[in-house]
This record gives sequence, C-alpha cells and structure tokens, in this order.
Amino acid sequence: MLDQILVTIILGLIQGLAEWLPISSTAHLRIAEHFLGFSATPLFNVFLHVGTLGVVIFYFRRDIKVILTTLVHRDFHSEYGRFIPLIIVATVPTGIIGLLYDFYFGDHYQTILIIGITFLIGATILYASKFGKENKTEITYRQALVMGTAQGAASFPGLSRSGSTISSGLLQGLKREMVFKFSFLLSIPAIIGDLAVEAYHERGNFSQGVGVSSVNLLIALGFTVIAGYFSIVLVKKLVLTKKFYYFAVYTFALGIVLIILTLLGF
Repeated sequence: MLDQILVTIILGLIQGLAEWLPISSTAHLRIAEHFLGFSATPLFNVFLHVGTLGVVIFYFRRDIKVILTTLVHRDFHSEYGRFIPLIIVATVPTGIIGLLYDFYFGDHYQTILIIGITFLIGATILYASKFGKENKTEITYRQALVMGTAQGAASFPGLSRSGSTISSGLLQGLKREMVFKFSFLLSIPAIIGDLAVEAYHERGNFSQGVGVSSVNLLIALGFTVIAGYFSIVLVKKLVLTKKFYYFAVYTFALGIVLIILTLLGF
C-alpha cells in the first residue's frame, strides 16, 4: 500500500477534480480505492464532500447572497428570485431518486463492472449535449424537473452530477451560461442532503475502519478545495466554449477499460 499521506492527497485531488468535471467523483474514488488497496472511513468521505461543498459555495457566493436577499424580500420575479422555486422543484426528484438508490442499491452495486457500464451511458449523454440548440432564455419548471431528475440519476457511480445536469439542460435548448450557473446552484442542496444521509447512516461509526489521522484529513480537505475550485473554473470555460462534451471520449474509453479489466479478473 502506498504511504497514507500520498493516498489521501491522491483521493483529495480526485474528489476535487472529479466532483465537478463530468467524470463522476464517486466512480473515480471507488476505482482508486480498489487499485490502491485503501478503504476510506466514513469520516474521510464526509471531509471530502465538505470540501467540495465549501468550494461551490465560495465560488458562487455572490449569486447565493443575491438569492438569499431576494428570498428575504420574497421577490420571486427577478432572475435570481425565479431560481428559488426552480431549485426547489428540481431538488424533489433528486432527493427521491437519491433515497431510492441508497435504500435499494447503495454500496452493493458499486462494482468495477457496473461502474464501467455506467461510464458508457454517461459518455453517451455527455456527447449528445453537443447537439443542444440554445434557443431558450428562461428555465421552466419542466426543464428544472428534468435537470433535477438527471442529478438524481447521478447517484449511480459513473454518471457525473455536473455531466448529467449540464447535459440535460443543454439538450433542452437552454443557454449555456444559465445552465452552468443553475446546475451548480442546484448541486448545493443535493450535496447537503448527501452529507445528511451519510451522517445518519454512519452515526457512531466515524472512528471505525481504516484509521486516517487528523493531519491527513486536513491534507485531503486542502487538496480537495484547491482541485475543486480549479475544476469549476475549467468546467465553466468548457461549457461556454462548447467543448464540454470532449470528456465523453475519456469516460467512454475508461468504461471500456474497466469492463475489460473486470473480464480479465482484475
């Protein structure tokens, strides 16, 4: 096994980059843990998710401030005011699908083979996003519902949160900058919900499993934050320059490799 500090750095980088790039952080963490021989503790996983949550809140802090201000004044007709009911509507299917996945599937279906297959599905959706027409300037409740459903489907490792929501928005003809912003704002309640479910399931177990020191937890958190901020900046650039679908090549190739490795017994 690699030195634990190096492993935590690798996992922190993977979480930060893969959470926002359209390549699925959960899948990449499972793959890394499988081949590095490392089993993360519940506390370690929570730390990584807190890092990515903090990054997206910091990056969109001005937008969040405006949204909260409009909420206080109950102004739901402005651009940001409209985001509030749209996010609520979109979060409903995300929560339902996420809970159903957690109840019926959970960790039992996070095998390398299944991850390889879902990578192929995700790659197909991601590539299809290049054909979006960008002829709609406002998000409707139906479109928000579709994006929220796509985010819920990303509970399956191999389907990326950003890849699913942004691709579903582009496929519905929404403007790229609007899709980017709404997708990331929509991720905030979803991540908070994920953390709440994780904390509930693992209550009393945060000290069990393979030990990770406090120093290593902070190191992992730091690398997650740095990599996460970089990945959000990169995603915005790729979405606005119509190159977001490029990652379909990577995820499709990775899916094929994982399926082959599984068939070969690795």
